Amino acid sequence: MSGALDAVTFGEAMAMFMACEPGPLHAVSTFERGLAGAETNVAVGLARLGHRSGWIGRVGADPFGTYALETLRAEGVDTRAASVDGTAPTGFQLKGLALGGDPEVRYFRAGSAGSRLASTEDTDEAIASARHLHLTGIPLALSASTRAFALRALEIARAHGATVSFDPNIRPTLWTSEGELIDTTNAIAARADWVLPGRSEGRLLTGRDSADGIADFYLGLGASRVAVKDGAAGASLHAAGHRWDHAGFRVSVVDTVGAGDGFAAGLISAYLDGLDDASALERASAVGALATTHRGDRDGLPTREQLSAFTAGATLAPAH
Repeated sequence: MSGALDAVTFGEAMAMFMACEPGPLHAVSTFERGLAGAETNVAVGLARLGHRSGWIGRVGADPFGTYALETLRAEGVDTRAASVDGTAPTGFQLKGLALGGDPEVRYFRAGSAGSRLASTEDTDEAIASARHLHLTGIPLALSASTRAFALRALEIARAHGATVSFDPNIRPTLWTSEGELIDTTNAIAARADWVLPGRSEGRLLTGRDSADGIADFYLGLGASRVAVKDGAAGASLHAAGHRWDHAGFRVSVVDTVGAGDGFAAGLISAYLDGLDDASALERASAVGALATTHRGDRDGLPTREQLSAFTAGATLAPAH
Protein backbone atom coordinates (compact mmCIF):
# COMPACT_ATOMS: atom_id res chain seq x y z
CA MET A 1 0.00 0.00 0.00
CA SER A 2 1.28 3.48 -0.78
CA GLY A 3 0.05 7.04 -0.92
CA ALA A 4 -2.25 8.91 1.43
CA LEU A 5 -3.85 7.24 4.44
CA ASP A 6 -7.28 7.73 5.92
CA ALA A 7 -5.91 7.17 9.42
CA VAL A 8 -2.60 6.33 11.05
CA THR A 9 -1.68 5.22 14.54
CA PHE A 10 1.45 4.11 16.36
CA GLY A 11 2.48 2.03 19.34
CA GLU A 12 3.87 -1.29 20.47
CA ALA A 13 2.92 -4.58 18.82
CA MET A 14 3.37 -7.67 20.96
CA ALA A 15 2.98 -11.38 20.50
CA MET A 16 0.17 -12.67 22.70
CA PHE A 17 -0.19 -16.14 24.11
CA MET A 18 -3.77 -16.92 25.14
CA ALA A 19 -4.39 -19.68 27.63
CA CYS A 20 -6.34 -22.61 26.22
CA GLU A 21 -7.53 -23.72 29.65
CA PRO A 22 -8.90 -21.87 32.69
CA GLY A 23 -6.90 -21.19 35.81
CA PRO A 24 -3.99 -19.00 36.89
CA LEU A 25 -1.38 -18.40 34.23
CA HIS A 26 1.34 -20.26 36.08
CA ALA A 27 -0.74 -23.44 35.91
CA VAL A 28 -1.60 -23.23 32.21
CA SER A 29 0.24 -25.66 29.94
CA THR A 30 -1.22 -24.81 26.51
CA PHE A 31 -1.43 -21.41 24.82
CA GLU A 32 -2.62 -20.12 21.45
CA ARG A 33 -0.67 -17.35 19.72
CA GLY A 34 -2.20 -14.04 18.74
CA LEU A 35 -1.26 -10.40 18.22
CA ALA A 36 -1.67 -7.72 20.90
CA GLY A 37 -1.36 -3.95 20.98
CA ALA A 38 -4.12 -1.40 21.39
CA GLU A 39 -3.05 0.60 18.37
CA THR A 40 -2.69 -2.46 16.15
CA ASN A 41 -6.28 -3.35 17.05
CA VAL A 42 -7.48 0.08 15.93
CA ALA A 43 -5.50 -0.12 12.70
CA VAL A 44 -6.93 -3.56 11.91
CA GLY A 45 -10.45 -2.44 12.83
CA LEU A 46 -10.24 0.46 10.40
CA ALA A 47 -8.77 -1.69 7.63
CA ARG A 48 -11.57 -4.25 7.97
CA LEU A 49 -14.07 -1.42 7.64
CA GLY A 50 -12.52 -0.47 4.31
CA HIS A 51 -10.31 2.44 5.33
CA ARG A 52 -6.69 2.96 4.36
CA SER A 53 -5.08 2.59 7.77
CA GLY A 54 -1.45 2.66 8.77
CA TRP A 55 0.46 1.49 11.81
CA ILE A 56 3.86 2.80 12.90
CA GLY A 57 5.98 0.89 15.38
CA ARG A 58 9.26 -0.88 15.99
CA VAL A 59 9.65 -4.63 16.34
CA GLY A 60 12.60 -6.89 16.99
CA ALA A 61 14.48 -8.90 14.36
CA ASP A 62 12.88 -12.05 15.74
CA PRO A 63 9.98 -14.42 15.00
CA PHE A 64 7.56 -12.32 17.07
CA GLY A 65 8.42 -9.20 15.11
CA THR A 66 8.08 -10.96 11.77
CA TYR A 67 4.74 -12.39 12.88
CA ALA A 68 3.46 -8.95 13.92
CA LEU A 69 4.34 -7.27 10.63
CA GLU A 70 3.09 -10.14 8.47
CA THR A 71 -0.19 -10.27 10.39
CA LEU A 72 -0.80 -6.55 10.01
CA ARG A 73 0.02 -6.60 6.31
CA ALA A 74 -2.29 -9.54 5.78
CA GLU A 75 -5.07 -7.46 7.36
CA GLY A 76 -4.43 -4.68 4.85
CA VAL A 77 -2.68 -2.34 7.28
CA ASP A 78 0.05 -0.14 5.83
CA THR A 79 3.32 -0.80 7.71
CA ARG A 80 5.67 1.09 5.41
CA ALA A 81 6.84 3.30 8.29
CA ALA A 82 7.36 0.43 10.74
CA SER A 83 10.95 -0.50 11.51
CA VAL A 84 12.97 -3.47 12.75
CA ASP A 85 15.43 -3.24 15.66
CA GLY A 86 18.38 -5.62 15.44
CA THR A 87 19.29 -5.47 19.12
CA ALA A 88 16.03 -5.28 21.11
CA PRO A 89 13.31 -7.95 21.22
CA THR A 90 9.63 -7.78 20.39
CA GLY A 91 7.58 -7.79 23.59
CA PHE A 92 4.98 -10.41 24.40
CA GLN A 93 2.20 -11.08 26.86
CA LEU A 94 0.39 -13.96 28.49
CA LYS A 95 -3.40 -13.77 28.62
CA GLY A 96 -5.62 -15.95 30.75
CA LEU A 97 -8.79 -17.65 29.63
CA ALA A 98 -11.62 -15.29 30.50
CA LEU A 99 -15.06 -16.70 31.13
CA GLY A 100 -17.05 -13.72 29.92
CA GLY A 101 -15.08 -10.99 31.68
CA ASP A 102 -11.64 -9.49 32.21
CA PRO A 103 -8.78 -11.98 31.77
CA GLU A 104 -5.53 -12.11 33.70
CA VAL A 105 -2.77 -10.48 31.62
CA ARG A 106 0.98 -10.38 32.23
CA TYR A 107 3.31 -8.27 30.08
CA PHE A 108 6.95 -8.94 29.12
CA ARG A 109 7.90 -5.68 27.44
CA ALA A 110 10.75 -4.05 29.41
CA GLY A 111 13.49 -2.89 27.03
CA SER A 112 11.49 -3.97 23.99
CA ALA A 113 12.00 -2.77 20.45
CA GLY A 114 8.62 -1.08 20.70
CA SER A 115 9.88 1.17 23.48
CA ARG A 116 12.62 2.42 21.12
CA LEU A 117 10.28 3.92 18.54
CA ALA A 118 11.72 7.19 17.25
CA SER A 119 10.83 9.61 14.47
CA THR A 120 12.32 9.17 11.02
CA GLU A 121 11.66 10.65 7.60
CA ASP A 122 9.41 7.67 6.84
CA THR A 123 7.32 8.06 10.00
CA ASP A 124 6.96 11.80 9.44
CA GLU A 125 5.78 11.22 5.86
CA ALA A 126 3.25 8.58 6.89
CA ILE A 127 1.73 10.84 9.54
CA ALA A 128 1.68 13.83 7.20
CA SER A 129 -0.19 11.76 4.59
CA ALA A 130 -3.08 10.84 6.89
CA ARG A 131 -6.47 12.51 7.29
CA HIS A 132 -6.62 11.36 10.90
CA LEU A 133 -4.16 10.49 13.69
CA HIS A 134 -5.14 8.17 16.54
CA LEU A 135 -3.00 7.87 19.62
CA THR A 136 -3.27 6.28 23.03
CA GLY A 137 -1.68 6.91 26.39
CA ILE A 138 0.44 3.76 26.20
CA PRO A 139 3.37 5.24 24.20
CA LEU A 140 3.39 8.17 26.63
CA ALA A 141 4.37 5.74 29.39
CA LEU A 142 6.71 3.33 27.61
CA SER A 143 9.81 5.51 27.32
CA ALA A 144 11.11 9.02 26.74
CA SER A 145 11.59 8.09 23.09
CA THR A 146 7.99 6.99 22.51
CA ARG A 147 6.68 10.02 24.39
CA ALA A 148 8.76 12.30 22.17
CA PHE A 149 7.41 10.44 19.15
CA ALA A 150 3.84 11.11 20.28
CA LEU A 151 4.49 14.82 20.63
CA ARG A 152 6.08 15.04 17.19
CA ALA A 153 3.23 13.04 15.65
CA LEU A 154 0.76 15.54 17.10
CA GLU A 155 2.73 18.46 15.68
CA ILE A 156 2.86 16.93 12.20
CA ALA A 157 -0.82 15.99 12.19
CA ARG A 158 -1.81 19.48 13.27
CA ALA A 159 0.44 21.09 10.69
CA HIS A 160 -1.23 19.06 7.92
CA GLY A 161 -4.81 19.64 9.04
CA ALA A 162 -5.55 16.13 10.29
CA THR A 163 -8.05 15.42 13.03
CA VAL A 164 -6.71 13.74 16.18
CA SER A 165 -8.32 11.23 18.53
CA PHE A 166 -6.87 10.21 21.88
CA ASP A 167 -7.75 7.19 24.00
CA PRO A 168 -6.07 7.54 27.43
CA ASN A 169 -5.88 3.73 27.73
CA ILE A 170 -3.99 4.14 30.98
CA ARG A 171 -1.58 1.49 32.25
CA PRO A 172 -0.75 2.60 35.81
CA THR A 173 2.09 0.08 36.23
CA LEU A 174 4.02 1.74 33.39
CA TRP A 175 4.14 5.12 35.14
CA THR A 176 6.47 6.27 37.91
CA SER A 177 3.68 8.08 39.75
CA GLU A 178 -0.02 8.76 39.53
CA GLY A 179 0.65 12.47 39.31
CA GLU A 180 2.87 12.04 36.25
CA LEU A 181 0.25 9.80 34.66
CA ILE A 182 -2.51 12.36 35.15
CA ASP A 183 -0.53 15.43 34.13
CA THR A 184 1.02 13.90 31.01
CA THR A 185 -2.17 12.23 29.84
CA ASN A 186 -4.26 15.36 30.23
CA ALA A 187 -1.64 17.48 28.48
CA ILE A 188 -1.99 15.29 25.41
CA ALA A 189 -5.78 15.19 25.70
CA ALA A 190 -5.76 18.99 25.56
CA ARG A 191 -4.32 18.77 22.04
CA ALA A 192 -6.81 16.23 20.66
CA ASP A 193 -10.07 16.81 18.81
CA TRP A 194 -11.75 13.73 20.24
CA VAL A 195 -10.99 12.27 23.68
CA LEU A 196 -12.22 8.73 24.44
CA PRO A 197 -11.86 7.86 28.14
CA GLY A 198 -13.45 4.97 29.93
CA ARG A 199 -15.52 6.18 32.85
CA SER A 200 -13.14 4.75 35.48
CA GLU A 201 -10.20 6.34 33.63
CA GLY A 202 -12.08 9.61 33.55
CA ARG A 203 -12.60 9.53 37.32
CA LEU A 204 -8.87 9.15 37.88
CA LEU A 205 -7.83 11.72 35.29
CA THR A 206 -10.38 14.43 36.07
CA GLY A 207 -11.52 13.78 39.64
CA ARG A 208 -15.11 13.83 38.38
CA ASP A 209 -17.51 10.93 38.65
CA SER A 210 -20.26 11.51 36.09
CA ALA A 211 -19.97 11.19 32.34
CA ASP A 212 -21.09 14.82 32.00
CA GLY A 213 -18.44 15.96 34.45
CA ILE A 214 -15.68 14.02 32.69
CA ALA A 215 -16.80 15.30 29.30
CA ASP A 216 -17.02 18.90 30.51
CA PHE A 217 -13.43 18.67 31.77
CA TYR A 218 -12.09 17.68 28.34
CA LEU A 219 -14.39 19.98 26.41
CA GLY A 220 -12.99 22.72 28.59
CA LEU A 221 -9.47 21.73 27.51
CA GLY A 222 -10.47 22.20 23.88
CA ALA A 223 -11.83 18.87 22.63
CA SER A 224 -14.72 19.10 20.18
CA ARG A 225 -16.05 15.62 21.07
CA VAL A 226 -15.69 13.46 24.17
CA ALA A 227 -16.88 9.85 24.21
CA VAL A 228 -17.21 8.32 27.67
CA LYS A 229 -17.26 4.51 27.64
CA ASP A 230 -18.97 2.76 30.52
CA GLY A 231 -18.74 -0.94 29.75
CA ALA A 232 -22.03 -2.81 29.88
CA ALA A 233 -23.81 0.46 30.74
CA GLY A 234 -23.12 1.77 27.22
CA ALA A 235 -21.47 5.00 26.19
CA SER A 236 -22.19 8.68 25.73
CA LEU A 237 -20.87 11.22 23.25
CA HIS A 238 -20.58 14.86 24.23
CA ALA A 239 -20.10 18.17 22.44
CA ALA A 240 -20.63 21.69 23.70
CA GLY A 241 -24.29 21.81 24.71
CA HIS A 242 -25.10 18.35 23.33
CA ARG A 243 -25.12 14.75 24.56
CA TRP A 244 -25.90 11.52 22.73
CA ASP A 245 -26.35 8.19 24.53
CA HIS A 246 -26.22 4.58 23.44
CA ALA A 247 -27.19 1.73 25.74
CA GLY A 248 -24.90 -0.71 23.97
CA PHE A 249 -25.74 -3.92 22.14
CA ARG A 250 -26.68 -7.22 23.70
CA VAL A 251 -23.97 -9.76 22.85
CA SER A 252 -22.50 -12.90 24.38
CA VAL A 253 -19.31 -11.57 25.93
CA VAL A 254 -16.30 -13.85 25.67
CA ASP A 255 -13.43 -11.47 26.48
CA THR A 256 -13.59 -7.73 27.17
CA VAL A 257 -10.02 -6.89 26.11
CA GLY A 258 -10.03 -4.83 22.93
CA ALA A 259 -13.56 -3.45 23.34
CA GLY A 260 -12.27 0.10 23.74
CA ASP A 261 -10.06 -0.29 20.67
CA GLY A 262 -13.05 -1.48 18.66
CA PHE A 263 -15.05 1.49 19.91
CA ALA A 264 -12.27 3.84 18.77
CA ALA A 265 -12.08 2.20 15.34
CA GLY A 266 -15.85 2.47 14.92
CA LEU A 267 -15.94 6.12 15.93
CA ILE A 268 -13.05 7.11 13.68
CA SER A 269 -14.59 5.15 10.80
CA ALA A 270 -17.91 6.92 11.23
CA TYR A 271 -16.40 10.38 11.23
CA LEU A 272 -14.19 9.53 8.24
CA ASP A 273 -17.41 8.56 6.47
CA GLY A 274 -19.05 11.85 7.43
CA LEU A 275 -21.75 10.35 9.66
CA ASP A 276 -23.60 12.45 12.22
CA ASP A 277 -22.81 12.15 15.93
CA ALA A 278 -25.63 9.79 16.86
CA SER A 279 -24.71 7.45 14.02
CA ALA A 280 -21.03 7.67 14.94
CA LEU A 281 -21.81 6.62 18.51
CA GLU A 282 -23.92 3.72 17.27
CA ARG A 283 -21.13 2.46 14.98
CA ALA A 284 -18.56 2.80 17.74
CA SER A 285 -20.80 0.92 20.17
CA ALA A 286 -21.43 -1.85 17.63
CA VAL A 287 -17.77 -2.42 16.81
CA GLY A 288 -16.86 -2.31 20.49
CA ALA A 289 -19.54 -4.88 21.30
CA LEU A 290 -18.45 -7.22 18.51
CA ALA A 291 -14.85 -7.03 19.76
CA THR A 292 -15.94 -8.75 22.99
CA THR A 293 -17.42 -11.78 21.22
CA HIS A 294 -14.07 -13.47 20.49
CA ARG A 295 -10.99 -14.37 22.52
CA GLY A 296 -8.37 -12.63 20.42
CA ASP A 297 -8.11 -8.86 20.82
CA ARG A 298 -8.84 -8.24 17.13
CA ASP A 299 -10.72 -11.40 16.15
CA GLY A 300 -14.20 -9.93 16.64
CA LEU A 301 -13.54 -6.74 14.69
CA PRO A 302 -16.02 -6.75 11.80
CA THR A 303 -15.86 -6.07 8.10
CA ARG A 304 -18.28 -3.46 6.83
CA GLU A 305 -20.64 -6.19 5.64
CA GLN A 306 -20.53 -7.95 9.02
CA LEU A 307 -21.15 -4.66 10.80
CA SER A 308 -24.19 -3.89 8.63
CA ALA A 309 -25.62 -7.34 9.24
CA PHE A 310 -25.05 -7.06 12.98
CA THR A 311 -26.64 -3.63 13.40
CA ALA A 312 -29.60 -4.66 11.26
CA GLY A 313 -30.43 -7.54 13.56
CA ALA A 314 -28.89 -6.45 16.85
CA THR A 315 -30.74 -6.03 20.12
CA LEU A 316 -29.95 -3.09 22.38
CA ALA A 317 -28.85 -3.83 25.91
CA PRO A 318 -31.35 -2.92 28.65
CA ALA A 319 -31.32 0.75 29.60
CA HIS A 320 -29.41 1.54 32.81
